[in-house]
Amino acid sequence: MTTETSASAPAPADRAPTDLTRHGLHVITWGCQMNVYDSARMADVLRPLGYGPVETPEEADMVILNTCHIRERATEKVFSELGRLRKIRDERMENGRERSIIAVAGCVAQAEGEEILRRAPYVDLVLGPQTYHRLPEMVARAARAGGAVIETDFPAEQKFDFLPNEAAPQSAGNLTAFLTIQEGCDKFCSFCVVPYTRGAESSRSVASVMAEARRMVDAGVREITLLGQNVNAYHGDNGQGGSATLAELAEELARLPGLDRIRYMTSHPRDVDQTLIDAHRDNRALMPFLHLPVQSGSDRILKAMNRGHTADEYRESVRRLREARPDLALSSDFIVGHPGETDEDFEATMQLVRDIGFAMAYSFKYSPRPGTPAAGQPFQVAEDVKDRRLAELQALLREQQDAFNADMVGTVQDILITGKGRKPGQLSGRSPYLQPVHFEGPEHLIGTIAKVAITTRMTNSLGGTLIRETASAC
Repeated sequence: MTTETSASAPAPADRAPTDLTRHGLHVITWGCQMNVYDSARMADVLRPLGYGPVETPEEADMVILNTCHIRERATEKVFSELGRLRKIRDERMENGRERSIIAVAGCVAQAEGEEILRRAPYVDLVLGPQTYHRLPEMVARAARAGGAVIETDFPAEQKFDFLPNEAAPQSAGNLTAFLTIQEGCDKFCSFCVVPYTRGAESSRSVASVMAEARRMVDAGVREITLLGQNVNAYHGDNGQGGSATLAELAEELARLPGLDRIRYMTSHPRDVDQTLIDAHRDNRALMPFLHLPVQSGSDRILKAMNRGHTADEYRESVRRLREARPDLALSSDFIVGHPGETDEDFEATMQLVRDIGFAMAYSFKYSPRPGTPAAGQPFQVAEDVKDRRLAELQALLREQQDAFNADMVGTVQDILITGKGRKPGQLSGRSPYLQPVHFEGPEHLIGTIAKVAITTRMTNSLGGTLIRETASAC
C-alpha cells in the first residue's frame, strides 16, 4: 500500500526549533508508511548536528526529499520539486543567507542516483533507503569536498544498529506510531521495483524492536503499526540462537504495559502461516483489520506477476483467518491492466472481490517500472481499457466499503480517542478497523479507549455516541 504526503519532518515537525537547534531541517515525504518512518529517523540522526524541524523549505538549512518509486512519473515529480528547491536556495543566497543543503533520499535515489546528479548537479546528497544512518558522515563529506556525495550501496551493517536510542520524534505526543521491523523483498513480483531499491529481505532483532517499542510507549504511544515490505516474512533474531516469527514478536509486544493495539503491514499471501492465523485468534492486541494484497484474481495473471500463489489459495487463507477471528476485516491492493490481462482475467478479479468482500482497498492501473520484468513483456494493455477496468473495479470496491461502514451502525466499538474533532465539544478517534469516528465527549478522554455506539456513517467516517468512558484493551 502506498500513500502520498508532503510534509516537514514528522511530529513534532510543526513546533518551533528549540534553543539547541542551529540549523533548520525540512523533510518532504512521498510514498508508503515506511518512508514516513524513515523520514523521522533521518531527523533523529541529524539532531546531534543541530538540525531541528522547520515548516517550509524557505526556512531550512537542509531539505530532504524522501522519495518513492512506486507511482507513475515518480522521477519527474522529484525533478520538478528539485527545480523549485534550487530557486529557493538561489533566492536565499541572494539575500545573504547561508547556502542550504539539498538531499534526495529513498527509492528514486537508490534507483536513479547517477541520473539525479546528471540532471540536477546542484544536489548535494543522494542516499538510498539503507544508508540514512550515514547522513551525518555524508553531510561532513559534502562540506569538506564541496561537491555531491552519493551513497546508494547496500551496506553490510544494519542501519538500525546505528540509530539514536532516544524516542523518535514521531512518538513524542502521539498516540500512534509506525515501527519498521523488516525491509526488502525476495519475491520479485514482475511489476515491482522494491527488490532493486530496498534490497533483500532482512529483519531487525527482537531486542531492537522491543527497545524501540518501549521508548514509543514511554512517550505515550498506545498503538504501534509494524512495517515491512513483507512484514509477515519477519524472522528476527530472538536472542536465543533462533529467529522469531511475526506472531511471536506480536505476542512479546502485547505484554508491554500501555501498548493496547498492534497492527502490521504490508503482508504477502505466501507468508500467511498457521502461527499468524493463531495469533489473530489468541492475541487480542492484534487489531481485526488486515491488509493482505492479492493484486489479481486471475491465476494466469498471478503467475505472470510471479506472485507465487493462486486465487483459490488466497481465498483459503482468508477463510482460515476469518475462522480464527470472525470479526476480521480485510483490505487489499489490486493492479488492473498487467501485460496480457484479458477481459476474462479481469472478470476473475471482479469475482474474487465479490467472493471475499473488502472493507477497503487500493487499486491502480499497471504502469511500467524501468528494469522490472513486466516492463518489457508483450501484450501491454491499452490505456483506455485500463481506465475502464479500473473504474469498474473501484465502483465495486466502493460499494463494499460503503456496505462495511453501514454495517457498523448499531454496533458498539472501542475507539482510541486521538484528539478533538472539528466541532466544539467533539472528539475524534479510530475504530479497530481504522475508520475515523467522531462523537461528543470531554477532552480528558483524549488518549484513552472508550466505548462508542456507532449511529451514523458518512462517506469516509462514522459518527457515534459515547456510552462508556473506559474500555478494556482491544
